[in-house]
This record gives sequence, structure tokens and C-alpha cells, in this order.
Amino acid sequence: MPETLKRLIDIIAFLPWIGEKTAIKLAFFLLKANSAYVKNFSKILQDVQNEIIECSSCHGMTDRSNHLCKICSDETRDNSILCIVEDYLDMLSIERVGIYRWRYHVLGWSISPIQWTMPKDLTITHLFERVRSDVLIHEMILATNPNIEWEATSLYIRENIPRKNLHISRLSKGLPHAGSIEYADEITLLNAFKGRG
Repeated sequence: MPETLKRLIDIIAFLPWIGEKTAIKLAFFLLKANSAYVKNFSKILQDVQNEIIECSSCHGMTDRSNHLCKICSDETRDNSILCIVEDYLDMLSIERVGIYRWRYHVLGWSISPIQWTMPKDLTITHLFERVRSDVLIHEMILATNPNIEWEATSLYIRENIPRKNLHISRLSKGLPHAGSIEYADEITLLNAFKGRG
């Protein structure tokens, strides 16, 4: 096998959830694909790194030309509810339901001493600043995955939140234990938010 092709297979196989057989199929697809497609694919891969930045408000993702994402710059959103999620994919999954029009805050991960992830490694400090400075926020929804790391993260947020009069709710137990918001279907997410408490 040519060394260049082997390197392509290796780099594709490094992607999460891609096994060796799938990596080989994808590498051969790219090898035989139209050259214009391959050039465009390569450019988009570079643009992903160069043109996407973190939203300065929610820590989601936005184009480099905008410091706020589309959700944070949408003035029709409900400013009284702040939905806290682990990552951007969770935010997209909740938005896919298409009913809720609140604001978000992306923490970036969860507290996990085993993984050496502590509160200072997340965006919790900025979350507390948002809650402290924005008096319009009346409810904070901890839309976190039901696992031990998120129990620790939720507990830390509850104990250290700067406004003690803020209503803090959790998703109902509609999500399966150790399940992931990212992979939940719309009905499960809808019921989990409806039953929050």
C-alpha cells in the first residue's frame, strides 16, 4: 500500500467512532473522488480551525466575523431562563426540539478529578459572572447528562452560585441513567424539560 494512502487511513482511523474498515473505505472514497471535491473538503477542514471561534457570551460556536453566536444575538430569546449544558452538541440537540427559546451557557466539560478537570478548567467563573450581573435571569436549568461527573458539577454550581434566590432546576429522570443529551431523541428531551424540577 502506498505510504500516503496508509497515512490517510491512519489519520481517518484516529477520528472517534471510526474503525479501521470504515477508515479504509473513506480513504479510498477520497482517493477516487473528484479533485474539486477533495480540494473543497481540504479547504473546509482548514476553515473549521481558522474561521470558527467561541461565542463570547455562551461559549458555544460562532463564525470568526461575529463575537456572538446566532442564539445569543437573537433579541427575541427569553432572557429569564439560562440553560446550562456540557458542550455545544448538547445545545444543538436541545435546539433541535424547536420549542424552547431560552439562553444557553456551555461549560465545556464536567468536573472530574479522575480526568484532572476542575472548576477552573470550565467556564463556571463566567457563568457566575453572568448570573451575578444579569438580573433578568430568574431560572437556571442544569441540562446535564445523568452521570457522576455531572452530579459533582451540578452540586458545585448549586453550592457556589452567587445569587441564592435564583431558581435552579434539573431535567427530570426521563433521560436514561448514564445517557447523553447529545443522542436523546426529541420526545425524550421534551419530556425531560417538561418534568424538570
